[in-house]
Amino acid sequence: MNTQLDLNYEALGLKTVEALQKNRFNASFYKTAQEALEKLFSMVTPEDSVGIAGSWTLQQLGVVETLEERGNTVFCHHKPGLSPEEVLETRRKQLTCDVFLTGTNAITIDGRLVNTDATGNRVAAMIFGPKKVIVIAGVNKIVQSLEEAEERIRATAAPLNNKRLNRSNPCVQTGKCMDCQGPTRLCNVTTVLHKRPPASDIHILLVEEELGF
Repeated sequence: MNTQLDLNYEALGLKTVEALQKNRFNASFYKTAQEALEKLFSMVTPEDSVGIAGSWTLQQLGVVETLEERGNTVFCHHKPGLSPEEVLETRRKQLTCDVFLTGTNAITIDGRLVNTDATGNRVAAMIFGPKKVIVIAGVNKIVQSLEEAEERIRATAAPLNNKRLNRSNPCVQTGKCMDCQGPTRLCNVTTVLHKRPPASDIHILLVEEELGF
C-alpha cells in the first residue's frame, strides 16, 4: 500500500468536497465505493423511479442490478435489446424521474462539474428535471482547472467511452480527440456546473478510489 498516495488522495478529495459544498452542492467523501453505495441506496427508496446515465462507474458498481432487485422502476436506455424508439423514450423518462444517477467526466478542485455528451440527455437531467440527482465519482476525476477538465475528456474519457461503445471514431485509434465530424461523434455537448442550480437537488458522492474513466 502506498500510504503517501492514500494521504494525497484523501487531502485532494476533502479539498474538492469542501469546494463543492461552497458551490452549494451536497457533497460528501467516502473511503471506499462500498461506503458510497450504502449512502446512495439509503437516498433511494424502493418506490422511487430511477434514471440511469450511460456511466461506466455505475456499471462497474452494479447499480442497475441492485435497484432492479429492490423493485425500483429503472429507466436505463443502454440495456441490450432496446429499439431506437425505446432508447429515446427511456431517455425522456430520465428527465422526469424521482432520482437520476450518473457519473461525471471531471470535477475541478474548485468545485465545478464538467461533462461532455453525445445526445445531451445526461447533462440535461443533471441540470434540471429529476427530483434528485446523485453523482458518484472516484478521485481520478479530479482536475485542477476547466482546461484540465477539457483535456481529460479529450484524452481519456472520450477515447475510452468510444471504445466501450464500439464506435469507430478516430480517437479509438489515436488515443486522443481528433475533433471528428461523423454521425457517430460522442462529443457534441459540453456543460459546466459552476454552482448548484437553485431548483435542483444535486448530491455528489466522491470516493477515494479510481472509478470509471
